Amino acid sequence: MAKLYWEDFIVGDVLAMGSHTFGEDEIIAFARQYDPQPFHVDPVAAKDSFFKGLIASGWHTVVIAMRLTVQSYLTRSVSLGSPGVENVRWLAPVRPGDTITYRRVVLESRASESKPGVGLVRSRVEAHNQNSQVVMTFEGWGMFGRRPAAGA
Repeated sequence: MAKLYWEDFIVGDVLAMGSHTFGEDEIIAFARQYDPQPFHVDPVAAKDSFFKGLIASGWHTVVIAMRLTVQSYLTRSVSLGSPGVENVRWLAPVRPGDTITYRRVVLESRASESKPGVGLVRSRVEAHNQNSQVVMTFEGWGMFGRRPAAGA
């Protein structure tokens, strides 16, 4: 499969990155290690919470997005890393058994002014549940190598 360079990221392009079904044991295991709030780790206590049941940590939904990002395109791109993400939004709870589908939308693209071989791409990642409800979004910049000039 051909390598993806900065020039291959076109504003408006949408990439389906895949889906993940969140199981109760997985939700609890992740939360015990990284976000041990009662509504993430204790199904009984979660019933009395604001959410009225066990939900996945929002960070869990972001981690799955990262894995699918790597699997769907980063490993075949000339990725140079990222300066970070912003505007993380958790819009609806993710419950055991929910299947979340992730996609990336290219929002902006520009060549680096200080590094001639680098281009920057701003994307939004969206996560939708099986009912087409958006449950999580975030935006961020990625740095990618530019395609070498022909004959260079």
